[in-house]
Amino acid sequence: MSRSQDIERIVIAAHALTRIAARETGNEAPAAQWRTLSILRSEGPIRLGELATASRVTQPGMTRLVGQLADAGLVERTADPADSRATVVAVTDEGRAALDMWLVQLRDALEPRFADLDDEDWDALSRVADILSARTSTPVGVAR
Repeated sequence: MSRSQDIERIVIAAHALTRIAARETGNEAPAAQWRTLSILRSEGPIRLGELATASRVTQPGMTRLVGQLADAGLVERTADPADSRATVVAVTDEGRAALDMWLVQLRDALEPRFADLDDEDWDALSRVADILSARTSTPVGVAR
């Protein structure tokens, strides 16, 4: 198998794990909500357009989502100090707590699928997790 095929398999498996965990937890929140909160937590406050691009949704779709998240107290919107026509979005403490709870739900839902792995397999997964974390830590809008 080629390296590019291995990368493809990792991406497909990651998406499948997220879908499985969401189904098993019964969490009905859209994936875009968690993706958006995660981006805001790791990147800090960013403009709405940049957030839409990073979260892979249209700007009107992000405007709706941010409105819903703001109504739920998960994000806050402010005018961009450099351009008052633009909106900057930031995750709130409540949004961070909701994201943390969701991640625990995902972890707990998926952990049984890996319970039979031996130490060697766990070491391999730990190494893959380290590599993927390092390769995905580039801030929004910054090319590698």
